[in-house]
Amino acid sequence: MTYPLNGIAPLSHLGVIRVEGEDAAKFLHGQLTQDFTLLGMDQARLAAFLSAKGRMQASFIGFKRSATEVLLVCSRDLLAPTLKRLSMFVLRAKAKLTDATADYALYGMVGDAINSVAVSAQPAWIKADFGSATVVHLYPADGQPRALWVAPVSEAPPAGPTLDPALWLWSEVRSGVATLTTPVVEAFVPQMLNYESVGGVNFKKGCYPGQEVVARSQFRGTLKRRAYIAHADADVTVGADVFAASDLEQPCGTVVQVAPAPGGGVDAIVSLQIAATQDALQVGATDGVAITLAPLPYPLLEDI
Repeated sequence: MTYPLNGIAPLSHLGVIRVEGEDAAKFLHGQLTQDFTLLGMDQARLAAFLSAKGRMQASFIGFKRSATEVLLVCSRDLLAPTLKRLSMFVLRAKAKLTDATADYALYGMVGDAINSVAVSAQPAWIKADFGSATVVHLYPADGQPRALWVAPVSEAPPAGPTLDPALWLWSEVRSGVATLTTPVVEAFVPQMLNYESVGGVNFKKGCYPGQEVVARSQFRGTLKRRAYIAHADADVTVGADVFAASDLEQPCGTVVQVAPAPGGGVDAIVSLQIAATQDALQVGATDGVAITLAPLPYPLLEDI
């Protein structure tokens, strides 16, 4: 059964980091997994901030407001520690990082509701400005186009039918593009969440923290985990271990993101050992909640 995904939802779970100064893009280019020096005004970037060991500390949707200002949209629960960590690397760069969450209103737009503001059918990470408002096109969910609307709080919100924020969170899961939150900080190399397949990693750019680990995972065939979409009839929690029925001693994966499914139960993004996907799976070793995997809505990038 399909459920109508159409409307506009406020996104109170997200926050905004403002990076401003003549070195703003150059600074981010040296810290994140994506290319920001070549970032045009008609593009956005999915990017991750990694530890030196290549583990994700935060994920962002980043775009330019002007030649000297970049906004990074991330999970609000990670904003403060991420802002603190990133600021430590500014040093002599002409860039200032601030929490701009209170300055911007964020809405998720899905389905025909996008047409009230922008052209709905656009590839992911295409960006367009409409006055002081910015629309970033995202990966679709269940065939429905989705976009992120960001504008100063003084702007009127986008016009259109209201969407339950819970349905937006479900669409995020169904898109297969994970947003990192506190319970899974430093749990994944970007490819474990398929970031190289959804525009979150640039393998041709210069160095950034954790780059060697990311490159080694990609080019030496050492990647053994991927992200998958799963369904469970009972609730599961982000950060919980996933086990294969054939081995309840050693976890084979982790729950990354969860949202209630309109038809009952929950849908989730789970990062799993590729070898375990052929086994029966459950969240938790004792009294485990069974999960079933669904096809990914996008192709995985093969080794370059």
